[in-house]
Amino acid sequence: MNQEEIIKKWLSNDLNAEELKAFKEDEDFELHSKIIEGAKAFKATNFSEVRSYEQFKRILEDKQKPKVVRFSPSKIFVRIAAVLIVSLGLYVAFFNQNKTTIKTMASQKTTIELPDSSEVILNNLSSLSYNKKHWKNKRELTLTGEAYFKVAKGSKFDVHTSAGIVSVKGTQFTVNQRDHFFEVKCFEGVVQVESGKINHLLTKGKSLRIRNGELKLDELSLEEPAWISDKSTFKSIALIEVLNEIERQFAVKISVKEVDTEQLFTGGFTHLSLEQALQSITSSFNLTYTKEGPTKILLYPSE
Repeated sequence: MNQEEIIKKWLSNDLNAEELKAFKEDEDFELHSKIIEGAKAFKATNFSEVRSYEQFKRILEDKQKPKVVRFSPSKIFVRIAAVLIVSLGLYVAFFNQNKTTIKTMASQKTTIELPDSSEVILNNLSSLSYNKKHWKNKRELTLTGEAYFKVAKGSKFDVHTSAGIVSVKGTQFTVNQRDHFFEVKCFEGVVQVESGKINHLLTKGKSLRIRNGELKLDELSLEEPAWISDKSTFKSIALIEVLNEIERQFAVKISVKEVDTEQLFTGGFTHLSLEQALQSITSSFNLTYTKEGPTKILLYPSE
């Protein structure tokens, strides 16, 4: 009995037990059964059941017709973009999981040893992050604030800030990035500084400062930054930057009244006493200060 006759007998329930068993073992039996079940699920306006082999054959042919898939470049592009975004997100999440971040509070300093034995002294209200696990392949740090780097001999890495990148080759230097102020001082060796269109090689005893987009190169008089010894020193720095440093060192807020904060200051102040620090600044500009609260200070011209 051929396949057509078997299906006809199956549709009319004329198969005997032996024939039915053999038919159910056929590899196409599952497809035939799905066709019957699908036909029963049609609305009343369609077939409510399969009544003849001819009807069954038409449904089978429809099922076996190859489906036409329309190619949509825009949909494919969106799917590819989605996959790339998800992949990138997973990579960033995995990479950030392994990041080591160190932060300091006002008037606080801390010392960090990097995986290559280089040493970093992080100044107040600063943040340093790097990937300890992948240090050999990704030798870079991200800095916000100020830090003093003592780089191990033969080591190389990049210090990234929002203002620029400092690349080192076994040296001692500081990087200070605060708002619109960016300064690099080289105490030993050589550093490469990149900031916007500026690309400068800084050698021992030299400093580079960019404030509000203006570049200034200068000489250093110290062999190490003064702030690691609890003192801040300045050379021809705008008064506002000096006041900002006092705020960070002593966790205070300084307001000014009728004071030109762009006038330049050369000198320094101690980190051990707020009173002494304020006197160092006010005496240089003939100013007076008043405490308006535990952490609020007002500066104004002396009479």
